Amino acid sequence: MLEGVTWFRQAAFRWQGEGPVVYVDPWGITDDVPADVIMITHAHHDHLQPHEIDKLRKPSTKVVATRDVAKEISGEVTVIEPGQAIDVDGLKVQAVPAYNTVEERLDMHPKKNGWVGYVFEFGGQTYYHAGDTDALPELETLDPDVAMVPIGGTYTMDWEEAAGFVKKMEPRLAVPMHFGFVVCSPSHSGLFKKGAEPVPVQILDPTNPFEQP
Repeated sequence: MLEGVTWFRQAAFRWQGEGPVVYVDPWGITDDVPADVIMITHAHHDHLQPHEIDKLRKPSTKVVATRDVAKEISGEVTVIEPGQAIDVDGLKVQAVPAYNTVEERLDMHPKKNGWVGYVFEFGGQTYYHAGDTDALPELETLDPDVAMVPIGGTYTMDWEEAAGFVKKMEPRLAVPMHFGFVVCSPSHSGLFKKGAEPVPVQILDPTNPFEQP
């Protein structure tokens, strides 16, 4: 289910195969494969890197982002809000909520900001990229083949919260992200894998070296 999927760092991924080349939150891109579609979840620097977008863009590239992000990016941007579904270059995309509910994190990703995760179909599979979020009950009813969820804690749910979240969602496969760089030891991915059982977990290797011990 992850054939053609590349993890660069933090929450930066690429999908490449039949159909458009898709990036979510590009940061630390280590090659020069241009994008057909770029989706940005929110405005924090580890998800929004305007120079990375410019590097990946070609004249036909479609960029999808929240309203505040769109103001920081040059060129045409399709604005999306939580709950909205659109078709982008043949890619069916749905934006879902992404925000904090844990008290000590409420100011980091407030619900009022309208930041998002994305659910989209690629290569016959449905992928959920959570963006930065806590474990939200309204997301448990999503039915993705693959759920990419943050496990870093501090700014998002930690590995234990994320494990409980995917057990309620029951994707066919869970992939941890948002660890090993800004916060969180890479070793927490193994804790998440064990904690998420019986949901299968695949831990990807980023193309950039981990920065956390």
